[in-house]
Amino acid sequence: MWKLKIAEGGPWLTSGNNHVGRETWEFDQNDAGSSEERDAVDAARAEFQKNRFRTRHSSDVLARMQLAKKNNFSLDQQKPNDEATVDINVATVSEALRRALGYFSAIQAHDGHWPGDFPGPLFTTATMIIVLYVTESLGTTLSSEHRKEICHYLYNRQNIDGGWGLHAEGESSMLSSALNYTALRLLGEGPDDGPDMSMPKARKWIHDHGGATMIPILGKVWLSVLGVFEWSGVNPMPPELFLLPSFVPIQPGRLWSHFRMAFIPMSYLYGKKFVGPITKLVLSLREELHIHPYKKINWKQARKLCAKEDAYHPHTWLQECLSDCLYSFGEPFLACWPVSYMRRRALRQIADFLKYEDDISRYICIGAAQKALSMLCCWSEDPNSDAFKRHLARVADFLWLGEDGMKVRVCAGQSWDVAFAVQAILASNVAEEFGTTLRKAHHFIKASQIVDNPSGDFARKYRHISKGGWAFQVADQGWQVSDCTAEALKALLLLSKFPSDIVGDQMETCRFHDAVNVLLSLQNPNGGYGTWELARTYPWMENLNMTEIYVDIMVEHQYVECTSSVIQALALFRQKYPGHREDEIEQCIRRATEFIEKLQNEDGSWFGSWGICFTYGTWFAIEGLSAVGQCYNNSTYIRKGCQFLLSKQLRNGGWGESHLSSTTKAYTNLDGEKSHIVNTAWAMLALMKAGQAERDPSPLHEAARLIMSMQLGNGDFPQEEMIGSFLKNGPLCYMAYRNIFPIWALGEYHRLVLCSG
Repeated sequence: MWKLKIAEGGPWLTSGNNHVGRETWEFDQNDAGSSEERDAVDAARAEFQKNRFRTRHSSDVLARMQLAKKNNFSLDQQKPNDEATVDINVATVSEALRRALGYFSAIQAHDGHWPGDFPGPLFTTATMIIVLYVTESLGTTLSSEHRKEICHYLYNRQNIDGGWGLHAEGESSMLSSALNYTALRLLGEGPDDGPDMSMPKARKWIHDHGGATMIPILGKVWLSVLGVFEWSGVNPMPPELFLLPSFVPIQPGRLWSHFRMAFIPMSYLYGKKFVGPITKLVLSLREELHIHPYKKINWKQARKLCAKEDAYHPHTWLQECLSDCLYSFGEPFLACWPVSYMRRRALRQIADFLKYEDDISRYICIGAAQKALSMLCCWSEDPNSDAFKRHLARVADFLWLGEDGMKVRVCAGQSWDVAFAVQAILASNVAEEFGTTLRKAHHFIKASQIVDNPSGDFARKYRHISKGGWAFQVADQGWQVSDCTAEALKALLLLSKFPSDIVGDQMETCRFHDAVNVLLSLQNPNGGYGTWELARTYPWMENLNMTEIYVDIMVEHQYVECTSSVIQALALFRQKYPGHREDEIEQCIRRATEFIEKLQNEDGSWFGSWGICFTYGTWFAIEGLSAVGQCYNNSTYIRKGCQFLLSKQLRNGGWGESHLSSTTKAYTNLDGEKSHIVNTAWAMLALMKAGQAERDPSPLHEAARLIMSMQLGNGDFPQEEMIGSFLKNGPLCYMAYRNIFPIWALGEYHRLVLCSG
């Protein structure tokens, strides 16, 4: 039976905090579990498979079953309440809160965090499978049970038309379809295998849409590595760019961190024209994926091809001209002696750079796609190195098992979820009843702070200070994030107001100061905050975005959410430590406030880049502006924001925004005017922060009634559509949000609306 392991180490692993937050799945062939457990798992799998085209996301049933069992809690689910029967008063809301918090506490891990899936791009699993196959590590890294579960996942995620979407709710795309078909073949599936002829259907979709030559450039790189595409069919990514001085805008070290850590290893692989072993299976895939004989494909022409289903951001004429020049003149010139020396030097410097990044992230890397690329580069340098063994040991950190099967998560969000969870619990009048939950979460946040800067001369390696910050996931990964740091700091400052015998001892003052140092260092000249680092290059660099599927990927942009989080954290901090860097904090908050004000749209909304979408951004903006004393009566920004939110409330009392809002940059409701429990909670929180209860509480009553009507009998809430986002075209699914934000909204509603009234 599969077992979820929390905070456990293993061979070739190192940790600075005893692996706090680490999540891995292990198959125990000696423990089949009880008949009741097996039946529950089988039922969850069958339920998902039966409804997979209607309910696109799993609910993390397998993990939550195990966590609840350890905490002696029954997960027997019941249907949601009938909305018409929900009575709204102090007693009923208190009861709903206690049920929700009881359930949420039961699925907390012993180290204090809430384990969970983090679904995102559907091609991520395939990239890891390709790397493991090429490095001849597939059989040793993934057991037969792992491979079976991954196949189960890939089949479950296949669309009716035979293809796979960019994400679980997306229409079929060439990138995911070609890579996932390839992954299934590498995992041992035959060309005619799969439930309901899945493999032939997938191949037909690929062929009907032009074959694998139509795959976007990210897919072209992966298929070239495998040997089923030619590097001559890939637009140039010269590694020599890495030799440019750091002041040159196109130096890869100046790019946005996530793209940088993908582009640099891709340029390494391109520079080496790396190709894995050409096996019989690879030769077969050359015929299966393409509509023309492999040897007759015009690879020069294939460089420019991209399926219309994938072309969210088509290449501009400028990009095409630059690519043609590099392809026809640049590459031949760089291959000539003695200029060819530059390539060897560039490859050596990139290899050293990637080794540094691997070491300081303890081989977790910034994300799954970047890890797969870096691991492949590491193997190409030395297949028998200790570094590669350390990479393989961290593959398990990215594997997650749900009722939909096993996948490679893009990353995990342990620290992010815990920071929000603490604030949600503390928002209610019943928080002290859940002291054990808060104490464990408090310990987790303290243990997850990054306590050192990257080693050596990290600035020359294009890294920012990290000491005092928090990562999105675990401290061992080491990548500080502005809003993760701010939200963790907020949670700690709020916890410091509670008795230590309930929530545990507060963090040392010097560590609070370290967190503030990180936040102040990350403010950009325009007053706004990005994610991981300061902006290092210019917005016009987006014109060189080579990915057809994403936008805003080249530059570290600034966001209303990150900026708001920092404002809120610093405003709380200066209440507790009024004399520490007082002038700098005041100036920082003022400039950040002005940045948020400038971002407001004409209709009163703010665009949210990391959540769906205008609801998310508007909630953050109102929270940030409120933290500096603005309110409905004295701020036109907040008044317009509230008017926008109220204009989007649905007839059932809720809010329901589609991920298409992010893609189209225009507010879009879910199909059928459906509400979303998390969107509803965000809107409630924003309106309550802006004093809606004093003006007209009826919209809040309607929203609270909807949330309570959706609560399950065990205290859980249903998993709904994707609610996270990145790069405009990349929806994400935050599993814990369905618990955190209804708890937060009901807690504030109970305290601010019912009890104060």
